Parts: sequence; structure tokens; C-alpha cells
Amino acid sequence: MFGEIIKYKDLLIMLTFRDIRIKYKQAVMGILWALFMPIIAVSAGILIKKAISIVSGQPMDMAGVVSISVKVLPWTFFISAIRFSVGSLVGNKKLVTKIYFPREVLPLASLLASLFDFVIAGLALSLLLAVAGIGGSIYLLYVPLILFFLVLFTAGLGLMLACGNVFFRDIKYIVEIILTFGIFFTPVFYSADTFGDYQSLLLINPVGSILEALDAVVVSRSAPNLFWLAYAGISSALVFLAGYHVFNKNEPRFAENI
Repeated sequence: MFGEIIKYKDLLIMLTFRDIRIKYKQAVMGILWALFMPIIAVSAGILIKKAISIVSGQPMDMAGVVSISVKVLPWTFFISAIRFSVGSLVGNKKLVTKIYFPREVLPLASLLASLFDFVIAGLALSLLLAVAGIGGSIYLLYVPLILFFLVLFTAGLGLMLACGNVFFRDIKYIVEIILTFGIFFTPVFYSADTFGDYQSLLLINPVGSILEALDAVVVSRSAPNLFWLAYAGISSALVFLAGYHVFNKNEPRFAENI
């Protein structure tokens, strides 16, 4: 797979920039759209936090707001990458049926286009945290590893769902429903330890484990839970391998079913 992608890297780059241009073409806000969705999600999270603080009678702490901001960015990257990856093969029917190239390029290009948005939003958040005086720590060295696990997991899931959507077109609708409500079952607006002994039910989701690890190293400035970080890494690798296996096994049937 990697050899084929390296061979067709120019095509991957071209499709990535094409997806980015399509997203921002004739958009009034232009590149600011990369910040719009995270801002809306963070605002919703803060509103929920404020409502909880009013009901409980406890003041809303700044750390909670920062935590939401830090976890919303990777979450929005995840849902954006999955949404675009699911329809990447069906949406490029002419390419899939007429010329040869490694079909993995299409969902991976969708992922990279979403990663572009994530980088822009991440730089903006980093600047805001610096202005707010929230300093760094040695534990920030974990961030590249944590984000690598997230990209690996997203890529594997994207490959699997893109493949499935070729044969069962209602998969994209099922995915939309899951992604819409998934934020309530993932520790984005809240911390997993809020549920005490039941927090492991949230951390079984690798995205939940990844977000909690990111929150620990950026907001709490402490080491992540190594057990759950290792779990997230192993799960991400297994999902990627499973996604590639399913995709590669069914690739010869794409042209006749798409």
C-alpha cells in the first residue's frame, strides 16, 4: 500500500488540494471556515458547561473551557475526515471506473484535506493559549504521538467505511447519525473521570482515550494514562490494518458496483 501511495504521491497531493479548493471555492469566509466549526462546537460546549454550573451551583472553571477547546479540534477533524472519506469513492465514480490508481488515495486525500483545516485551527488555538498565558510543559512531547494515533485510527476507519459505502449506500446515512450524536458519548464536553468507575466505558472508544490523553498533556500538563494511551495506539493500528485489509480485498469489485 505505502509503495503504491508513494508511487502515486503526486496524484494524492493533487486530489488533496482539489478537495481543499472545492471546500473553499466561492466561500465568503474563505479559509475562516476552518475555524467556524470548532468555534461553534466550543461555544456549544461552553453553553452546556455553564448550564451545568448553574444547576449545580458551582462556578464554571477556566480549565474546563480550555479542556473543551483542546478536545473539540481533534474531534472536528475526526468527524470531518470520516464524513468526506465515506463518500470519496462514490463521489469520484468516473475516476474509479476509467483509470487505474491505488483507490486508497481518494479517502486519504479527504483525510489530508481535513487535516489541513485541523492544522489551521490548531495554530489559532495555540496562539490563543499563549496569549492567555497557559504555558507549555515537557509533556507536550506526547502530542505528536497522540495525534499520530488519531490520524491512524481515522485513516483505517475511513478506508473501511469508504469501501462499505460502495456496496451499501445507506452507510453514509448511518455514519451521519452516529457522528451527530457521537459527541455525547465521547469525552469532548466533559472529562471521562466525571463518570467515576464507569469511565472505562467511554475510554473503550479509542477516540475518547486519545482526547483524554491530549487533555492531560496540554491542559493538566501531566503525563497521560499510559495504559489507555497504549490501548489507543494498539487499537488505532488494528483498525488501520483491518481497514486496509477490507479495502484491499474488495478493491477489484469497486468498478462494477459503484
